[in-house]
Amino acid sequence: MNAEIIAVGSELLLGQIANTNAQFISSELAEAGINVFYHSVVGDNPGRLETVIKNAQTRSNLIIFTGGLGPTKDDLTKETIAAVLGKQLVYDVEAMEGIEIYYKRTGRTMTENNRKQALVLEGADVLPNKNGMAPGMALEADGITYMLLPGPPKEMRPMFRNFGITYLTAKLPGVEPIVSRVLRFFGIGESLLEATLQDIIDEQTNPTVAPLAGSHEVTLRLSAKFKDIHMAQIQLDLLEERINERVGEFLYGYGETSLTETTAEYLKSSNLTVSSAESLTGGWFGQQMTELPGSSAFYKGSVVCYSNEMKEKLLDVSPDVLASHGAVSPDTAKQMADNIRKLTGSDIGISFTGVAGPDKSEGKEPGTVFIGLSDKNGTEVFSLSLSGSRASIRERSVKHGLFFLLTKVKKGQ
Repeated sequence: MNAEIIAVGSELLLGQIANTNAQFISSELAEAGINVFYHSVVGDNPGRLETVIKNAQTRSNLIIFTGGLGPTKDDLTKETIAAVLGKQLVYDVEAMEGIEIYYKRTGRTMTENNRKQALVLEGADVLPNKNGMAPGMALEADGITYMLLPGPPKEMRPMFRNFGITYLTAKLPGVEPIVSRVLRFFGIGESLLEATLQDIIDEQTNPTVAPLAGSHEVTLRLSAKFKDIHMAQIQLDLLEERINERVGEFLYGYGETSLTETTAEYLKSSNLTVSSAESLTGGWFGQQMTELPGSSAFYKGSVVCYSNEMKEKLLDVSPDVLASHGAVSPDTAKQMADNIRKLTGSDIGISFTGVAGPDKSEGKEPGTVFIGLSDKNGTEVFSLSLSGSRASIRERSVKHGLFFLLTKVKKGQ
């Protein structure tokens, strides 16, 4: 089964929203062992949609549509598909009842055009919409399977996971599912990671390895295709072991986790707290920490001290250190980390000081960064030389701080 995904909506072409639906469906189909060869996007125009459908019919035997199932005049997906296939649209009783119940429950008046949402292709299997009004549907005609899904992700995703993928896999007995694992790395660039693993990447057949660059970090997607899922997991374990032998020191997590989330989990599991003293980053580290639910369990707070005056008054940084070494120095970073830890009573203090740019400061180049980590056993200061825009230097500084903190906590476990 070779799939094509067609997203319908002029807002996608105008750049008003991103086509995350295609990304999601492709990922789900890959897990099920179904190949996706084409993505198409078309506006709310029946003529252009008809052309896209006819092109897809020449090269794909599974065509999945998202969007255009709503009540307005520009929602023309099912009407256009019906015309191409020579099918009638009929009312689905359950969908119609659901729409009527919704309006009664909310006390709103249902306009006539909302009945349109209950129309489905004659002979189609209906995919219930538990999070909206318009049902999805699936139909096979002339050897091609057509699946229509709503556009809003909050409706489409649960519909596809709960009903759509089940419909498709039932048509594919004996298919070999693809089992994937995403490894997340920080502190090593994409080119160096790829060079270090080049022979593993070159010899890949099954499982496969795909390097992907992220926001100042790198991921590896490992994928195995076996009828026996247990065997696939074993092969992924063996491949991950080979990778870890070379670059394991940079591995921080799996899947969709972030560096912040992983660090927070290790702090919580170790019953440790951290506080931050931020000059360069202006509170960015604290923002990342406090975006997580329950952050008060591991994060005590921060002092944002941009000027030397505030470093002295709020963090008791020595005027002599500031005068002789400067605010951007290992000595200042050490005192900031030590004193924020003592001030807040946290287990670990972390500090950030540096030059974000675009101009030099204290004669030091933009990207000169010092990060201090203090605990009861002493203080370590990390020196970085970063490149990029002002925002990039600040963001990367926070990520480096998180990674240094994570490494420290893991070593202490």
